[in-house]
Amino acid sequence: MASAPTENAQPKVTLHWLEASRSHRILWFLEELGIPYELKTYRRTKESLAPPELKEIHPLGKSPVVELLAPGSTKPIVLAESAAIVEYFSDYYGSWLVPKRYHDGKNGQIGEETESWLRYRMLMHYAEGSIMPLMLLSVIVKRIRNAPVWFFIKPITASVASTVEAGFLTRNFKNHYDFLEGQLATSPDGGKFLCGRDLTGADIMLSFPLEAGQTRSGFTREQYPKIWDYVDRLHDRQAYKRATAKIIEVEGRFKANL
Repeated sequence: MASAPTENAQPKVTLHWLEASRSHRILWFLEELGIPYELKTYRRTKESLAPPELKEIHPLGKSPVVELLAPGSTKPIVLAESAAIVEYFSDYYGSWLVPKRYHDGKNGQIGEETESWLRYRMLMHYAEGSIMPLMLLSVIVKRIRNAPVWFFIKPITASVASTVEAGFLTRNFKNHYDFLEGQLATSPDGGKFLCGRDLTGADIMLSFPLEAGQTRSGFTREQYPKIWDYVDRLHDRQAYKRATAKIIEVEGRFKANL
């Protein structure tokens, strides 16, 4: 594990935060770490897209993006993708957000990883690779359903939306929600987080899709009580509250998802 920079040699960290986006979990993450950072906020266009100014920071023009200027350097490192950002900063400042990797006396031995660490490694990538695409598709389907079309075309767009929901979205959402409800029920050491008793970077990564799922999955707290309680626990963390309060102070409003 890399050692954290000394107090007198702190890098300059700048988070480019976009409303109703994945970037809020990175703001929360930085608050959990307790490191100094600068916050630059952006609002979406009328088409709900990221503004063109973000392309000046990173070619993809997306958020979150973090700029890191190391002590003595004149050119910042530009980090994109939430999981990459979480893993990068955890290496230096957040080792407590990564579960213990090996069982005692088994360091470096393949197959001797702890259950908590194996969950962490998988869920860090599951958040964007498996469940988040469903959330994005649900946004597209909603826009198809609500598209401003002639009244005689409306039944067609509504039928397309309903077909995708019934034939693909609902069954896949159920599969993932059954899986996550089971993961919470079997958390190592009877923990209240996905990888055990303590918060990890994987919990931070899962926060955004599960927040979106509260309105987009079609499910309720009664159907998946552990997931809903879990999201409540994440929102109840002081670092999450500080991140949200900071956005309200700067922007005058906060919305977790589109």
